[in-house]
Amino acid sequence: METATETAIETVDKAQVWIQKLIDLLSVWGPKLLLAIVLLVVGLIIINRIVRLMRRLLKNRSVEPTLIPFLTGMVNILLKAMLIISVIDIVGIKTTSFVAILGADGLAVGLALQGSLGNFAGGVLIIIFKPYKVGDYIEAQGAAGTVKSIQIFNTILTTYDKVLKIIPNGPMSSGTITNYSEQLTKRLELVYGISYNDDLQKAKNVLTEMAEADSRVLKEPAPFIAVKELADSSVNLLVRIWCKKEDYWNINFDWQNDVKLRFDKEGLTFPFPQREVTTFAGQS
Repeated sequence: METATETAIETVDKAQVWIQKLIDLLSVWGPKLLLAIVLLVVGLIIINRIVRLMRRLLKNRSVEPTLIPFLTGMVNILLKAMLIISVIDIVGIKTTSFVAILGADGLAVGLALQGSLGNFAGGVLIIIFKPYKVGDYIEAQGAAGTVKSIQIFNTILTTYDKVLKIIPNGPMSSGTITNYSEQLTKRLELVYGISYNDDLQKAKNVLTEMAEADSRVLKEPAPFIAVKELADSSVNLLVRIWCKKEDYWNINFDWQNDVKLRFDKEGLTFPFPQREVTTFAGQS
């Protein structure tokens, strides 16, 4: 009986010791844990609101829909990572080594993916500032074609012969881009040569009549026709006409055919380079 009593007393003493240790532990770590929990909950609420606000602002600015999830996702991850580090630091866990390791790994990954990150950043800049958009005809990085799609890392062009050109967004965002579709109207310059023996004014009148008769040629700005050059074998006439961008190539090709037929009808000739050779009979 005495042994059982001693055992019970010993158990109670151990329990009191553990309870006291728990009380001491809670008195030291309790406020920190409570503050960390509060910070975590409040931080998550604030981050979610920031992400929602960012998503709304991007939509209001007509940012490319495919970019919005990437931007908001990156901001969400970055803010939550910073929040977790702050919570760990409040609890009392040393984060210096953790941050150093994370920074070293991040640097290594960044160096390994430097080209891809540059292309990603270029894609973000292109989609935000919109130097071109899907459907535009552009010329850049030695390639020309219609923009089929703007991806995060690459821009896809379709050339006139239906060849796909895949160009990294990094060089696209930092290089020169010629956008032929940005303006609603375009100026077409055509040059036609006539013989020195042809009637110059008649040729100018014919070209003026053709410009006025073509409904695709805009009245404003008015067509401009003048002598561009007195060349070796021809008098070259310059024709400047304005049209809608969608009519540009059709007018260009049609006029090559129509001007040839009209000049033939009017008796105007297209000279070609020729050389006159004069020979002298030898004296006997």
